Amino acid sequence: MQNEIVDVLVIGAGPSGSVAAAYLHKQGLKIKVVEKNSFPRFVIGESLIPRCMDHFEAVGLLPCLEAEKFEIKRGARFVNGKGEMCNFDFSEKYTDGWDWTWQVPRADFDKAMTDELQQWGVDIDFQKEVIAVDFTEDGASTTTIKDVDGNESTIQAKYIIDSSGWGRVLPRLLDLDAPSSIPKHATIFTHVKDIKRPEGREGTMITFDVVDTETWLWVIPFSNGDCSIGYVGPIDYLASFEGTPTEKLREMMKLSNYYFERFDGVDYKFEPRQIKNFSASVKQLYGKGYALTGNSAEFLDPVFSSGVTFATESAHLAAQLISKELKGESVNWETQYKDYIMYGVNVFSTYVKEWYTGNLQKIFFHPTINLGIKEQICAVLAGYVWDKSNPFVKNHDRLVKTVARVTEMEQEGTA
Repeated sequence: MQNEIVDVLVIGAGPSGSVAAAYLHKQGLKIKVVEKNSFPRFVIGESLIPRCMDHFEAVGLLPCLEAEKFEIKRGARFVNGKGEMCNFDFSEKYTDGWDWTWQVPRADFDKAMTDELQQWGVDIDFQKEVIAVDFTEDGASTTTIKDVDGNESTIQAKYIIDSSGWGRVLPRLLDLDAPSSIPKHATIFTHVKDIKRPEGREGTMITFDVVDTETWLWVIPFSNGDCSIGYVGPIDYLASFEGTPTEKLREMMKLSNYYFERFDGVDYKFEPRQIKNFSASVKQLYGKGYALTGNSAEFLDPVFSSGVTFATESAHLAAQLISKELKGESVNWETQYKDYIMYGVNVFSTYVKEWYTGNLQKIFFHPTINLGIKEQICAVLAGYVWDKSNPFVKNHDRLVKTVARVTEMEQEGTA
């Protein structure tokens, strides 16, 4: 059996794995990336938020992504069936940082990064599945991988970064999965050729169309003329629509007053796909000789598009800490990694939960939303959830409820 020896093994070649690999490669470490799929491959998580741009820039991946000319995302829009609308412009956020990001077909986006990494000389092995991992007491590991023909080989590493996303390799192999506190939902989605797209910004703006407190439609236009559409809602509710996935989604599109006409009769580029119980958590984010990043660790809910940013934030940080440790520097993984990442996760978790209680929707759709509050919430939606100078970050666990209650009282007073 063939055996390879590296400093760091990265499992998964998506945004998380690519950011980690880029950083470690530039630190002069010997790394290996293994990816179960071949690229390009379809995956959701197509709407980014500005914070992740810092990570792509920091590791040198920004130029190859800019060259792809993806659709610019300068904010996000929320609409509902009452005709109410709330626009967030990232240039008007509280925290300094990137004012824009992208809306991307992930197949193209992820491949652009892996192509670039391979040009740098990064060793990426596609269509290789991790089937076993053994750790020694000092954290060194031997990982067994299998190719598409069933041939097995091993990789010895001083550290493993698990960026396997939905594959959740180490959580499965090491029994690290834990229940999520985020409400359980399901989604059904597809891509369409956006042949009725309006001219100008209206046609390119990402929108969340709210059907009711727990059910909403996403519309994510791409620069290639396609558009991603999908519903998120309670599992039982989505299951109540009968027929094939295509029939179900066509029936659900009738719920959208804003978008029904634009997508009525448009062909779906593939049979709509469905995912249930997508929120995920783990018992721990790191251990002796490994770190979990991105969706392999924590995934909340797609309503605020935080998935890729948590993936790249955790990957960049884990790579920095591993590099320091391998160079003999002292690292406190509990405070420097787990506490830091979980702070941001907990902030965003509050916003996801308060979306589904309806509190955030009360604030968003208030006819005279306070501009200062809106700027502070906008910074959260842009991914700057570690800025404790922002009251809606520092006091996230109570401030959303408080403002929602005040908003409700104001509306009752004018009714």
